[in-house]
Amino acid sequence: MNTQEDSSGANGQKRFLYVNRRAPYGTIYALAFDQDVSLAFLDDGVYQIVKGQDTEGIGMKNFSPTYRALGDFEVTKLFVERESLEERGLSSDDLLDITYEDEDDDWAEKPSIRIVSRSQMTEVMAAQDVILSF
Repeated sequence: MNTQEDSSGANGQKRFLYVNRRAPYGTIYALAFDQDVSLAFLDDGVYQIVKGQDTEGIGMKNFSPTYRALGDFEVTKLFVERESLEERGLSSDDLLDITYEDEDDDWAEKPSIRIVSRSQMTEVMAAQDVILSF
């Protein structure tokens, strides 16, 4: 395998490699996967969770169904900015039905999406320790 052959993936995509060198238990490094993770959708990012996406015409894989699996990884808080929806002519009815099973409530299925105002989104963001923006 020639690792120097091509510096980018298919279609010019960047390649990401997460290197795991530590045992899964007994070290603090494994705790990276045991964090309080939330997702925020604002501006054009709200389009990522709009239902009925058809990407066949642009030749790209539709990754929006993968959001439904987040609950399995205990990612259950998806904050969506109300004003961003409204500015794009969207409402909560246009969004994917993303739920999780609440183990603390006899595995009841609950919605992951939380519609918040712009000022509430500011509060959500201010309460975080780390913010990664894509």
